[in-house]
Amino acid sequence: MTDSQAGVSLARHLVRGTVGFGSLIAAVALIPLVGPVSLVLVIVGALALRGCPACWVMALVEIISMGRMRRSCSNGVCELVRPGDRHAEHPVTR
Repeated sequence: MTDSQAGVSLARHLVRGTVGFGSLIAAVALIPLVGPVSLVLVIVGALALRGCPACWVMALVEIISMGRMRRSCSNGVCELVRPGDRHAEHPVTR
């Protein structure tokens, strides 16, 4: 993925998060004003976040870190290496 594609993906992801979390917060905040009808916004929030706020956060972390590290497995050992390190002189292991 190029930098411009990652930027578009990040922008879309942030918009989805804003709509999703904003809808969830508004659903709770508007209960005193409009009653349980405001809970319809929970559906909007769940759809925007694709059903899982924690998954949205993890996807955000993945988008931000995309291209900085990658997993390399050889001889039964997996390591995190920087994309420019062909021989993985200084791998980061888990």
